[in-house]
Amino acid sequence: MKINLANIKKAQKLLNKSECVAIPTETVYGLAGNAYSDIACKKIYKLKKRPKNNPLIVHYLNNQILKKDCKFNSDFLKLYKKFCPGPITFILDLKKNSKISKIVTNKKNTLAVRFPKHPITRNLLKNINFPLAAPSANLSSKVSSVSSDDVRDDFGKKVKYILEGGKSSIGLESTIIDIRKKPKILRLGGLEISAIKKILNKKINIHKNSSKISSPGQFKLHYSPGIPIRLNVKQIKKKEAYLSIKKLKQNKQNFYFLSKSGNLKEAAKNLYSTLRKIKKDKYKSIAVCKIPNKGLGKTINDRLKRASKF
Repeated sequence: MKINLANIKKAQKLLNKSECVAIPTETVYGLAGNAYSDIACKKIYKLKKRPKNNPLIVHYLNNQILKKDCKFNSDFLKLYKKFCPGPITFILDLKKNSKISKIVTNKKNTLAVRFPKHPITRNLLKNINFPLAAPSANLSSKVSSVSSDDVRDDFGKKVKYILEGGKSSIGLESTIIDIRKKPKILRLGGLEISAIKKILNKKINIHKNSSKISSPGQFKLHYSPGIPIRLNVKQIKKKEAYLSIKKLKQNKQNFYFLSKSGNLKEAAKNLYSTLRKIKKDKYKSIAVCKIPNKGLGKTINDRLKRASKF
């Protein structure tokens, strides 16, 4: 994608003044602000209507810059070398002299960090002298934004500027891993656990208890299009949208599919935009077919399960 330096300058100017801008990443669009500024971070929470106890992910250009704020270990360095920049977020211990706003961490001594791959956001990070706190650019508990149009739909003119970067190539949030002691997955995401296991060559636990919020993306109701969702459905009700993993032979008006052939990567990329489209098409509920619980299918199922807690 062609990088428009004038657009990056515009975003940079606003961020320098502790304003919030929407930024493109390979996972989803983020609502970004200076992670060292209490003013900017308060604005993120206010715009998103985000609960104060839900910490923010902070985006860095590279681990050299992160060194000022967090402690590293060998597992982090192995995963960083293999997957960064990319769709993985690490929970690390904060250094005592870190300038990260306490609002970002909910006064915890840990930080969720990521290195986004999108060339436009990487260019922006090169041109500012602070990391970016950037949760997904959507209203809290709702479907994440995978395009600038999605951000406009959610916020209108409340967000000062949207840095255009096309449609997100992965379309699901990053995988979150607590890497401080024994590796533990806190949120399924755009990077498959099997790929992480291969690099670390050790057992990786998956965190199940969402009553304790230790990282972003752990609230029970999340990723919701704002209408009820029924999972693993065999019988569709009248006036209900039907969401299938692949294109079906019978193609009715209320049928939507995530991928022509059932490809899980393609399905993941199209999940949020399809949920938004069904809502825009005025359906009052969604019936979802059974989705294979493997690879990115596990992440898709996780998102749909949380979205169904309507």
